[in-house]
Amino acid sequence: MQQGVALLDADLRVVIFNDRIGKLLRAPKGAIEVGVSATRMAAQIPILARTQQSDDSQESWLTHLLKCSTLFYQEISIGERIVSLTSTPVDDGGWLVSCDDISALASIRKDMADQNRRFDAALANMPHGLCMFDADKNLLLCNAGYCRLYDLPETLTRPGTPLWQILDYRQTAGNAPVQREAYFDVVVEAALKGSAASENIVLMDGRVIKITHNPMENGGYVATHEDVTESVRAEEQIKHMAGHDPLTGLPNRALLREKLEKELALRKRCALLCMDLDHFKHANDTLGHAAGDLLLKEVTDRLKKCLGEGDSIARLGGDEFIVFQEEVQTKERAAALAQRLVNAIGETFIVEGQPVQLGVSIGIAITPDDGDTADGVLKNADTALYKAKTDGRGTYCFFEPAMDAGMQKRRKLEVDLRQAIAGSQFEIYYQPQVNAGTEEVVGFEALLRWHHPERGLVSPGEFIALAEETGLIVPLGEWVLRQACKDAASWPGHVRVAVNISPVQFRSPSLIHTVISALADSGLSAFQLELEITESVLLTDSETALATLHHIKKLGVRIAMDDFGTGYSSLSYLRLFPFDKIKIDQSFIRELGDSKDCAAIVKAVVDLGSSLGITTTAEGVETTDQLDQVREHGCTEIQGYFFGKPLPFSHVEKLLRKG
Repeated sequence: MQQGVALLDADLRVVIFNDRIGKLLRAPKGAIEVGVSATRMAAQIPILARTQQSDDSQESWLTHLLKCSTLFYQEISIGERIVSLTSTPVDDGGWLVSCDDISALASIRKDMADQNRRFDAALANMPHGLCMFDADKNLLLCNAGYCRLYDLPETLTRPGTPLWQILDYRQTAGNAPVQREAYFDVVVEAALKGSAASENIVLMDGRVIKITHNPMENGGYVATHEDVTESVRAEEQIKHMAGHDPLTGLPNRALLREKLEKELALRKRCALLCMDLDHFKHANDTLGHAAGDLLLKEVTDRLKKCLGEGDSIARLGGDEFIVFQEEVQTKERAAALAQRLVNAIGETFIVEGQPVQLGVSIGIAITPDDGDTADGVLKNADTALYKAKTDGRGTYCFFEPAMDAGMQKRRKLEVDLRQAIAGSQFEIYYQPQVNAGTEEVVGFEALLRWHHPERGLVSPGEFIALAEETGLIVPLGEWVLRQACKDAASWPGHVRVAVNISPVQFRSPSLIHTVISALADSGLSAFQLELEITESVLLTDSETALATLHHIKKLGVRIAMDDFGTGYSSLSYLRLFPFDKIKIDQSFIRELGDSKDCAAIVKAVVDLGSSLGITTTAEGVETTDQLDQVREHGCTEIQGYFFGKPLPFSHVEKLLRKG
C-alpha cells in the first residue's frame, strides 16, 4: 500500500497503523505504536508539532487535533520529499490520519506555477494590449497593457465583463472607435478565414490602434491591441512627401501626373498652365537662398489666390509651377486666369524688407485638343512656355502645333551642338584690331565658327544663346579659351588675343583655374590675353563677380568691357573696376553720320576713357567716313570690316607678315 495510515481513538491514541506512515514521516522506531498518544508522536516526530509555512491556519498538526474537529490538510517537506498529511475526524471522536508521497505532483504544480508566473509577467510587460473573449464576447482575461491603452477601471477587467460594457465606458472616456459598427468587421473576417486578421482602428481621441484577432475553436478570440499612431502618421507623412513639394507644400510632378491622367481618362476639357518665374534667379542670387525660399512661398500664396473653384496648383521644382484649370469650355477662361497670374506676380514683393520685382511667363495647353496623355500635354504646355519667354517674358501663350516643329528644331540643334563639341566641329576665326593712328595690328578678337556636317557654316547667333541656356557654353567656352591661347602663342609679343566670356561661363567656379591652365599649357604671356565681358556678368552677385575680375587681373590678364553703352549701369561699373579697355558698341558707330546723339555718346565715352587711362575701341567700323569720325573723336583702337573680316587662323600669319 502506497498510502500511510493510522487510526487514533477519541483519546488521540494509536489504535491501528501501517508501516508506510512511519516511513513517509521518517518516524524513529517506536514513535508510532498501538497505544502511543498523538502528543508523544509529535514529540518524537517534530514535524507534527511545527507550523508549516504553507499553512494558512498557522497551527500545527498536534494543535489542530487537540482543539478542532474538522478536516486538516498539510503538505510537509521531509528531506527531498513532499508529503501530504490528511487528518479526518471520525464518528467516535477519533481521527483517521493518512499520508501520501506527492513529490512528483508538487514538482508538476511548481513548474506550472512558475510557468504561470512567467506568463503573467509576460502579459504584464507586453508593449501591446492583449485580451481574450469567449464566444458570447465576455472577457476571459486581459493584461495591464490593455487596461492602460484604454484607461479601464479594475471593475471592467474582471473575467465575465461583457465587451459592450467596455465599449460603452470607452465611449464616455472619449477613446472608443470612431466607427463602432466597423469595429467587429475584423472579428468576422478572422472567423471566416480561420486565421489571424488585422485592421487599423481610428479612435475618437485621434489615436490609431492596430487590432489583430486570432479566432479560437470555441468561438472566442484572442486579440492584440497595438498603438500604431506614430508609424501611421510617419507613413502618411512619407506618402505626402512623395507627392508634395517640401518647401511650399504644393503637389509635385508625380501627383500632378496622377490628376492629369484621371482627368484625361474622363475626356474633360481642361487647361494646363505651365509657368516659369522671370528674374527669380537674379533675386535668389542677390538676396540669398533663404530669402529666395521665402519669396517662393509668397509667390505660392499669390498664385493660390488667383485660382477658381476646382483649380489646383503644383510646383515642378525651382521656379516652375503648373496650374490645372478644370472645365475650360473656352480659351478665354484660361486666358483670363493667365492674365490674373501675370498681374499678381508682377506686383512688387517685399522680402526681408527688400523690394523684389518678378514676372511670370505662361504656356497654356488645352486637353484633349493639345494632347491626350499626361506627358503630351505637359510637353506642349512647356513648348508654349518657351514661346512666351522668347516673346519677351511677362506674358502668356497658347500652344499651337507649329510651335512643336520649332521645339523639335531646337532639340535637334541641341543634339547637334553636343555632337559638335565632342566631334571637334568648331573653328576659331580672328578679326583684327588696329591702332587708330598707325593702323598697326595690335590684336585679334577670337570669334567662334561651327562647321556643321549637313548645314555648313552655322552663325553664332543661332547657337550661342542655346549653348548658354543648356550650359554647354562652359565646355565650349573653355575650348575656345585654350585654343585661342595656343594659337596666339605663335604671334609677336605685342599682339593680343581677345576672348569673349559669357555670363554663364563667368559664373563657373572653374573659370580662374581654366585661365591659369590655358596660359600655362600654351606658354602665352598673360599680358597678351584679353577677356571681354558684358555688363550682364556684373548684374548678378556683383561682389563675387568683381572679386573674380580682380583675381584674373592680378594674373596680368587684361579685362575689356564689351558692348559699352547698351546697358543701364555701364558707367557705375567703370567706377567699381579698373577695366583696361572699353569697346564702344557698333550700334553707335553705325549711326555716327546720321545721329548727333550717337556722335555725342561716342565722344563722351572716348573722353571718359582718356581721363581714366582706358583704351577705347570702336567696333563695327566699315566705311572711310566712320573711320574718320572715330579718329576725330579720339578712339585709340578700331575693329571692323574696314580693316578686315574674321579670318581662319591660317590667314592670320599672312596678315601679320604684311604688317
